[in-house]
Amino acid sequence: MANKPHISIVSPVYQAEKIIGELVRQLHENLRTITEDYEVILVNDASQDNSWEAVVGECTKDSRVKGINLSRNFGQHYAITAGLHYAKGDWVIVMDCDLQDRPDEIPNLYRKAQEGWDIVYARRTERQDKFTKRMSSRVFNAFFTYLSGIKTDNVANFGIYHKKVIDEYNKMSEYARSFGTLIRYLGFRSCAIDVKHSARFEGKSSYTLAKLFRLGIDVILSNSDKPLKLAVKFGFITSVISFLLALYNVVARLTGIIQLLGYTTTVFSIWFVGGMILFVLGIVGLYIERIFTQVKGRQLFIVKDVINIYDNK
Repeated sequence: MANKPHISIVSPVYQAEKIIGELVRQLHENLRTITEDYEVILVNDASQDNSWEAVVGECTKDSRVKGINLSRNFGQHYAITAGLHYAKGDWVIVMDCDLQDRPDEIPNLYRKAQEGWDIVYARRTERQDKFTKRMSSRVFNAFFTYLSGIKTDNVANFGIYHKKVIDEYNKMSEYARSFGTLIRYLGFRSCAIDVKHSARFEGKSSYTLAKLFRLGIDVILSNSDKPLKLAVKFGFITSVISFLLALYNVVARLTGIIQLLGYTTTVFSIWFVGGMILFVLGIVGLYIERIFTQVKGRQLFIVKDVINIYDNK
């Protein structure tokens, strides 16, 4: 095989020991319709099952399959970053390992890219997830779009990217990472095509609602100052309400509406304003926490083992 493959596949792996074999088989089957000069990079994100052993098994069968084993669980987007660091292809395809991103859509993405696009996103027409997962995703996406200003358009990580796009992505050192968000920041000529979306091949997703929420908060705080602006608006509105409430109490006292002075209004005001102050301080604290994390300058990922990787870029 040539030292520089034409196509690289990068797929983060977590708790997928029973999926790896079928994933690699389908990738071989579909990539061969485009070229024999390709590589499949599987990044094991410290799975607790035998996923790494399954990756090693596929690597021993075909040197075009390459394995990266991270030292601990860093998260999906960090695993993608690790794989992209080693990808050498002229075109790079990023996809999940659970076969919900269908390998038979890769030729369609590649053909569209040959029309002159630097990025072709895979837009899922019908998600094959449970109703609760689809509804929670819609609510999350609406909330995410409002606060971040980034539209998802039912597009995730699955897509094909020119090497120059990936080279620029690899220069970005943000610790709070979201692959799709950073790719959109880069610009480049992009489009999206509709693709089929399959049910997970085996097992269940490790992405809980809590993990999705934490990821959303990271992306929002790392890419938008809207929460800070909203906090300012809330503070202004609170001040106006407090002033009007105080004015009402003065007028009510002078006109005899209030006959007996009490402490209910005072206590309510203290709790309300105190809560708003803590809320705003919390938002500011989250931004400071991300600054603290970034300035430490730690590695985005740590590689424990590799197989069939020849890092001679």
